[in-house]
Amino acid sequence: MRNPEMLLGETLHIVAGPEDEGMRLDKFLSVRVEELTRSAAERLAEQGQVSSGGKTLDKKYRLRAGDAIEVILPEPVGLDILPEAIPLDIRYEDADLLVVNKPKGMVVHPAAGHAGGTLVNALLAHCGDSLSGINGVIRPGIVHRIDKDTSGLLIVAKNDFAHQRLAEQIKEHSFTRMYEAVVHGNLKEDTGTVDAPIGRHPTDRKRMAVTEKNSRHAVTHFEVLARYKGFTHVRLKLETGRTHQIRVHMAYIGHPVAGDPVYGPKKPVPNLDGQCLHARVIGFVHPRTGEYLEITSELPSYFTAFLEKLKKQTFGGMECGLERDSSGE
Repeated sequence: MRNPEMLLGETLHIVAGPEDEGMRLDKFLSVRVEELTRSAAERLAEQGQVSSGGKTLDKKYRLRAGDAIEVILPEPVGLDILPEAIPLDIRYEDADLLVVNKPKGMVVHPAAGHAGGTLVNALLAHCGDSLSGINGVIRPGIVHRIDKDTSGLLIVAKNDFAHQRLAEQIKEHSFTRMYEAVVHGNLKEDTGTVDAPIGRHPTDRKRMAVTEKNSRHAVTHFEVLARYKGFTHVRLKLETGRTHQIRVHMAYIGHPVAGDPVYGPKKPVPNLDGQCLHARVIGFVHPRTGEYLEITSELPSYFTAFLEKLKKQTFGGMECGLERDSSGE
């Protein structure tokens, strides 16, 4: 299910499956609608915004397979999100879209504890009113997201026409997203695929997990670029785009992203502040021209510095002939 902020003011239509039989309505909605908390689902039900067959449903209603649920989401509430003259590393821009290279540590959109200094604040200053409104006032122009501590390329839509067509490419898995990461341990295979469904963690809603229950199909392809003492440099290609997908999948196969404070080891990696994960390549069909564009960004300094440290620890300063081309080409 798409993020509810993409559909503010509209009606969601969700059909309960056999696996949802007997589940409480509020829990069902919190699982099936990404980022809709259980308390928010309760409020919608209490306000009479959840129904089936024209009959409003109580938050405690127990689902039956085949139930067609309608959820009316509230109209977006205007927020005081101010433009901020924050420098942007723009790698491509035209009248329909732009691709920005987000630095590590920058939050994409305003949220609790991050009212300012976000990418959205910077985009408002750069683009003015020329941003798509599909994601509402909180995330104008934001077609997809990357985590605060993930660096790299992010596409931004300047109008609804571009936004809708880019979102369709993501949904159809024709949108290229290539990452590079340093992960713990040494992968045995040079290439591989992690095909494991991802859903909310059963006890911690802030985390995701590989689970068969109330989950969504998720596929990540990986390729080893270099092996070091205790770590591996990998290239990762997303076939799907679930929340925290790379971080969850790599932890699932026993190789969490280095520096990941949520899915990695509790003991921090020395001299590495946050996860070593970079969105390096983004490719898409231009929504207006039909031309395929592919944008690549270089590895940031925090990433290359960590690689140099690993090389010295592993090879004692000698040249390593085992590394593959990490240009993404």
